[in-house]
Amino acid sequence: MQLKSIQDQVVVVVGASSGIGRETALQFAKQGAKVVVSGRSEEKLASLVDEILSFQGEVTPVIADVAEFDQVKAIADKAVEMYGRLDTWVHAPATVVFALFEETKPEEFKRVIEVSLLGQVYGAMAAIPHLKREGRGALIHLSSIAGLRSLPLQSSYCSAKHGVEGFLESLRVELQHEGIPISVTSIRPSVINTPFWDNALTRLGVQPAGIPPYYDPRLVTDAILYTATHSTRDFFVGDSARVLDFLQKLSPSLVDALLLQIGFPLQQTKEPKSEDDPNNLYEPVLSDTRVDGDFNNMVIPSVLDWVDKNPVLKWGAIATVAAAFAVTQGMRDSSK
Repeated sequence: MQLKSIQDQVVVVVGASSGIGRETALQFAKQGAKVVVSGRSEEKLASLVDEILSFQGEVTPVIADVAEFDQVKAIADKAVEMYGRLDTWVHAPATVVFALFEETKPEEFKRVIEVSLLGQVYGAMAAIPHLKREGRGALIHLSSIAGLRSLPLQSSYCSAKHGVEGFLESLRVELQHEGIPISVTSIRPSVINTPFWDNALTRLGVQPAGIPPYYDPRLVTDAILYTATHSTRDFFVGDSARVLDFLQKLSPSLVDALLLQIGFPLQQTKEPKSEDDPNNLYEPVLSDTRVDGDFNNMVIPSVLDWVDKNPVLKWGAIATVAAAFAVTQGMRDSSK
C-alpha cells in the first residue's frame, strides 16, 4: 500500500493539547504536513497553534470532546473544508481512573470507555468516508501494551484498550475485504513519560505512576510518523512492551505472579494526591500543555523500535539466526 509523503499530507491529530498528541502535531507540521489539531480546551490548543505558526507551519484547530460523535465528525469535516481532503487520522485521547475495580464508580468506568474506546471508534467513523473518497490513507490509533495485557488498578483503561484492539482487528479485515487501501495501525506504547500519570483521577491516596521503565514520548511520535508513510499493522514502542507481550503469550499466569509482586507498589509514588485534585476525566487540566511528564530520571532508550522501522535488517537478522540454528542442528546430526 503506497502512502503519501508527509509533506504532501493533510493530517488530523486528535488529542493534540499535550503529551504524545502535541509532539506528534508539531512534528507533522515541521515536516510540511497541513495539520488539523483537536482537543477539549481552546486555551491549550491556542498555545499549540501559536507554536506551529512560529515556524510557519499550516494548522487549523477544532475544539471537540471525543465522547461526542458529532464533535468528532466535525474535526474530519473541517479538515476537508480547509484543505480539500484527509490523508492521515491520528487518534490519541485516553483517560484513566487509578483505583481498585470495586472503588471505581460506574459513571467513571463509563466515561473512560466513552473517551478511550468509543472516541477511537468515532474517529474511524468520521475519517473513513473521507479516506475512501481520497482512495488511500492511514488510520493510526494509540492503543497500549495494556490492550494486550491488563494491569491491576487500571481496569477501566485496560478494558478500553482491549476494546480498541478488537475493534481495529475487525475493521482492518473489513477494509481489506472491500479492497480499500486504508492502512489501519495500532500503536502499542510501553510506559511513556507524559502528563498522563499526573492528570489521572486517583483513589490510591498518592500520585499514580507507571511500572518502569519509562520511554520518551518522542519515540511514540516517531512511530506515528513512520506508520503514516509505511503501511503497518501494529507497532510496539519501547522494548519493555515487546517483553511483556512475549511473556503474556508464553505464560499469562507467570505475568499474573509478576504483577502480584510489582504491579501495586510500582504504580504508586510517595507524593500525596486526593481524588478531588485536578484530573482530566471530565474536564481538561488547563495548566498542563507539556509533552514530558515528571519521570525524566527514569526514561531509558529503546533498541528494537529502530529495528522495526528497518524491516530489511530485521528479517535479515531473523534469517541469519535461523540459518545459524539450522547449520548447528545439521552439524549435531552429522556427528551422531
